[in-house]
Amino acid sequence: MPKLPNREQLLVWRDFIETTEALHTRMGARLQSDTGLSNGDYTVLLALSEAPHNRVRSSELATLVGWERSRLSHHLGRMEKRGLIRREHCTTDSRGAEVVLSDTGAATFHAATRPHLRAIRELFVDALTPTQLAAAGEIAAALRHHLNPPDA
Repeated sequence: MPKLPNREQLLVWRDFIETTEALHTRMGARLQSDTGLSNGDYTVLLALSEAPHNRVRSSELATLVGWERSRLSHHLGRMEKRGLIRREHCTTDSRGAEVVLSDTGAATFHAATRPHLRAIRELFVDALTPTQLAAAGEIAAALRHHLNPPDA
């Protein structure tokens, strides 16, 4: 039977979860108030801005942003109505669709980047010493490796 976490480990776990959720909430509120974008909007726009020719198959986009396809589809519908993205038939596979960053979406993303980076600085980076920031990076890397081992 696997060993269960002890009381001290559970306290660290709970503090970690509650703090990351609070940070995520604060970042989302700042992003919304500063730019009018949700965390989800920014996540999708970032992925598209990094994709070759600012386009990616919707199934691949779901993987990139870590969402279920149905969640992504609903979100893309809302973004498409706002003119941030458009969906086009895939040129290489008639069954698939590609999500394309529109000119409006690119301009909106570009305008949102500086306020978003400022919020990251103020809410995350400035709260930590350089040593703590390095440790946070190491912790994130260790968790990412544990959850997604390279040989899996």
